[in-house]
Amino acid sequence: MREILGKRRRLLSLLSGLLPGSGSASPGLRPADGSMAGGSVTGESMTGGSVTGTGRPACTAVTAEAAAGFARWGWRVLPGAVPGPQGHGGCACPDADCPSPGAHPFDPALPAATHDARMVRWWWGNRPSAPVLLATGEGEGPSALSLPAVAGARAVAQLEREGVRLGPVVASPTRWALLVRPYSLERLGELLYAQDMVPGSLRFHGQGGYLALPPSVTGQGRVRWVREPEPGDAAPWLPDVERVVGTAVTALTRPEVGAPDA
Repeated sequence: MREILGKRRRLLSLLSGLLPGSGSASPGLRPADGSMAGGSVTGESMTGGSVTGTGRPACTAVTAEAAAGFARWGWRVLPGAVPGPQGHGGCACPDADCPSPGAHPFDPALPAATHDARMVRWWWGNRPSAPVLLATGEGEGPSALSLPAVAGARAVAQLEREGVRLGPVVASPTRWALLVRPYSLERLGELLYAQDMVPGSLRFHGQGGYLALPPSVTGQGRVRWVREPEPGDAAPWLPDVERVVGTAVTALTRPEVGAPDA
C-alpha cells in the first residue's frame, strides 16, 4: 500500500503513481504494469458475442451496437486491439508480451476517440469484434475508479447500504470499476489528501485514460455490467467521485480484505 503522509509536496508524485492514465496512449504502447493508460477492466461473462476455438472473439453486431449506443450518449469511444489467436494470453498488436491483450487502443490512437456516429459505424463495420474502449474524462463522458474485485463488491454493497445512488458499474474477474462524473486532478488530490492511507490497488481513470466497456471481449475474457446503465436514450446518471472514494479506500484498508496491491 501507498501511504499519504500528510505532506502536500508529495501529493503530485503520489497521484502520478495512482493515475496510470494521466497521459495519452500511442498506438501499440501500454504501461509496463499492464494497467493501461487509465486502466482497462476485463471480465468473464456477458451475453452477446462468442469466442472461437482460436481464442479470437467471433465477429458480432452486438459490440458494434453497444459502441453506437455509447456514442449517442456523448461518450467518446474507440476500438481496442483484438485479442490474438493465442487466446487469453495474446493480442493482435505487435507486442509479443502485451500486458493488457485486446484492452488497449491500437489503431487509431487514443486522441481519435469520438462520439461521431459515422466514425463509430465505420470503425466497427471494419472490426465488429473489436473491444469498445471508453476515453475516460473526455467531454461529458464518465471518469471512473477501479479496485480489485473482492474489495469492489464490498464497496458497492456498502454504498448501497448507505443509500448512495450509484451509476453504472463494470466488472471483471479481477477488478470492478465505478463510473463517476469527470473530475479534475486538483479535486482528486484534495480527496486523497484527506485520507490517512490510499492503497496502490485503487486506480483512477480520468482524462487521458481508457476503460473497456461491455460487451467487449479482451484477451482476459468478457467485460460485464454489475449495474447496467439506466435504460433510455439519455446518458446514464453518474455520481460525483467524492461520494464513492472514501468507501472505496475503506473497502481496501479493512484488515480482513487483504486486497493485493495490483
